[in-house]
Amino acid sequence: MPVEILFQAFTKPDFTLATFMVSDELLWKNLREGHELSFSELFERYYRLLVNYGNSLMSHSERVQDCVQDVFVDIWLYRHSLQETVVVKAYLLSSVRKRIARLHERDAVFRKTTSLEHVEFSMDFSIEDQLIADEETAIKVNQLNHLINSLPPRQKEALYLRYHHGLSIEQIAEMLNINYQSVTNLLHRAIVHLRKEWKGDLALFFLLFSEII
Repeated sequence: MPVEILFQAFTKPDFTLATFMVSDELLWKNLREGHELSFSELFERYYRLLVNYGNSLMSHSERVQDCVQDVFVDIWLYRHSLQETVVVKAYLLSSVRKRIARLHERDAVFRKTTSLEHVEFSMDFSIEDQLIADEETAIKVNQLNHLINSLPPRQKEALYLRYHHGLSIEQIAEMLNINYQSVTNLLHRAIVHLRKEWKGDLALFFLLFSEII
């Protein structure tokens, strides 16, 4: 049963860092062919990330976990009809978002929409600290993190998906159910606001956000 496989994936004692050496693409290919171990490894790799993202869209943690598990169950049940080529992380994030939207719809929160337009992205996130070399830089980066988390929810979510997960503009647009230009505008407004408000070194700012800018 798929649920049993999920439990095994989450608790298996022989999981090692070597799992992370296997590409998502290969795991996806093997999963489509019915390899339970590849399915388990994908579950182990992305479960916590997906739950964290789901928690930013819904305050009921147990229901979020159910949504994430349902996504994986569907993937296993319908593995033979899955697309052959996908960006796995983007596919999973989008699937969880849609699942939560449908749950909101059933709860009559959004009625006939699955866009989550009225959900406020509530996750706090921060710039990675590997570039923090001294206390002064740490203070500046903490100030930047504060500014990031005070952005409008839509801008912050777009920034989060782009910066933390490396999703493309096209993938973010599909997830948020908006067009390419709208995502570009969200990211542009966020970056312009941060540059205007942050009093730190612009060189550090551009270094931290080099992948977005």
